[in-house]
Amino acid sequence: MDEKKLPLTAHLQELRTRLIASFIAIGIGFVVCYTFSQTLFNILAKPLFKILPQGGSLIFTSVAEAFFTYMKVAFIGGLILASPFVLYQIWAFVAPGLYRHEKRYVIPLLLGGSFFFLLGILFGYFIALPIGFKFLLSYAADLIKPMPSMKEYLSFSIKFLLAFGLVFEFPVILVILARIGIIDAKMMARQRKYAILLIFIFAAVITPPDLISQVIMAVPLMGLYELSILLAKVFGKKTKTSSEIDSKEGIKKK
Repeated sequence: MDEKKLPLTAHLQELRTRLIASFIAIGIGFVVCYTFSQTLFNILAKPLFKILPQGGSLIFTSVAEAFFTYMKVAFIGGLILASPFVLYQIWAFVAPGLYRHEKRYVIPLLLGGSFFFLLGILFGYFIALPIGFKFLLSYAADLIKPMPSMKEYLSFSIKFLLAFGLVFEFPVILVILARIGIIDAKMMARQRKYAILLIFIFAAVITPPDLISQVIMAVPLMGLYELSILLAKVFGKKTKTSSEIDSKEGIKKK
């Protein structure tokens, strides 16, 4: 932590400057992504297009729905595009108030969190969405044709992918808890059966009310839990064994 202390007004001024810079970056990202908004939406809708019956397509039910849908796609894309710059602004603001050992953990956690978040989105896009759509559209019949709207699809897919991205942060959270000593690998292994029960309950709450979606969410979570146990063994807080404590006490007595 820096010894030089700045007055509150200086901190507020710095915060204002960094917020303005972040909003400008997001605005630039929005403009860039709006230029390709239709292409971006088509990429997002690709898992559905593969499942739709021959001649099926997305529709819009109001005059301005397509326009606002592309605006939302551009805004989300702008956020993603500007996220490295925004994260740097956040880091530059909080870093002077951190101790050296705290700074040492921030970057690995940030990189690990970003990696698992991206991994969750990719899993949702390439695996979960196609399986989920195939199951949900299986209820179509001769007199019941699937005609999803652009607005509804965007809302559903973004929430679905965001849920997978956040869920895949599971190992990062557990490693942090293990690092500060709240849990350890042995405890996680002992409580595995309760963790699996909670995982299925969690999957049932945040996914659509069908068994396929819940299983798609629960299975990778169980795999991530096992990965968290291995990571906790490697990166968890090291506890001193009784033999180490006795040997140190013996050296002190001598």
